[in-house]
Amino acid sequence: MQPQNNHINYIEFKANDLELVKAFYINTFGWQFTDYGPGYTAFSDSGLEGGFEKTDDNITNGVLVVLYHNNLEAIQTKVEAFGGRISKEIFSFPGGRRFQFIDPSGNELAVWCETHPE
Repeated sequence: MQPQNNHINYIEFKANDLELVKAFYINTFGWQFTDYGPGYTAFSDSGLEGGFEKTDDNITNGVLVVLYHNNLEAIQTKVEAFGGRISKEIFSFPGGRRFQFIDPSGNELAVWCETHPE
């Protein structure tokens, strides 16, 4: 299914031990995992795709909701125009690009796209 602009597309959690968290979700819920290096693993077969990012920090709220939009620059402009604050500028990762922002209530979310600007 093609991702749709402005829809929740992915959810990202923090984890202190990727192998432990993978074993938990595989054995408990039957999720499948794909590793992207030592610091990240993505899950599928869960109803919504997502992943776990390795961190050594204490985890307070370890969830990052990720929206999709095919034009990061345009949606970033709108985020800022309506009171959002950019917490991570646009960066590339395997599979696309994204940025993160803080909404007016203090929640951090991200927006990603598959394509790179021409």
